[in-house]
Amino acid sequence: MAAALPIDVAAVRAARLTREPFPWLMVPGFVKADAIAAIEADFPAVEHAGSFPLPTLRFGPAFARLMDAIRGPEFTQAVAEKFAIDLSGRPTMITVRGQSSTRDGHIHTDSVTKLITVLIYMNGKWESPTGRLRLLRAPDNLDDVIAEVPPDEGTLLVFQNQPNAWHGFEAFEGPRRVIQLNWVTNGRVVWWEQTRHKVSAFFKKRSSRM
Repeated sequence: MAAALPIDVAAVRAARLTREPFPWLMVPGFVKADAIAAIEADFPAVEHAGSFPLPTLRFGPAFARLMDAIRGPEFTQAVAEKFAIDLSGRPTMITVRGQSSTRDGHIHTDSVTKLITVLIYMNGKWESPTGRLRLLRAPDNLDDVIAEVPPDEGTLLVFQNQPNAWHGFEAFEGPRRVIQLNWVTNGRVVWWEQTRHKVSAFFKKRSSRM
């Protein structure tokens, strides 16, 4: 008998998809409550700001099961159907953040090579008024908010990357755990993005020792 998934795929299927100004959905409690403690214990130790590719990190089995689940066929199919996009054969890329710096949070859209962006927050109950991702209507106003996503533990955000999929947050410094999964256009994107993040991570770690 297959082990139960640590994620609530049914909640994704039932979630309301907002289509304007770009397609997105949010699911609080996406990571199941009975799986959170083990995932927390097995979460990779990310001590520097920035995004770190999954292959560069060390983590335990519960975190590995979460990674398998979000790359698995059930979740992939649910996202594909919800956003009416064919994800079959599309490579995936996962990066993990553990710390936020005051340089993070600027308004941006994701690379055109990223088709769908998935963000999973793992932060307990988020108390700070800053550090909350905002989906935005414009590239120059952090207060022109479509929705604000509290980075509470187990919260899921999925959006389709489009030229107007602006997002950002008020700067926050401190621990801020985020898992990002992207379906991308092709395998070369995965290689390039992972290489870029690896180089960036190397220099972040090196500068912290100096």
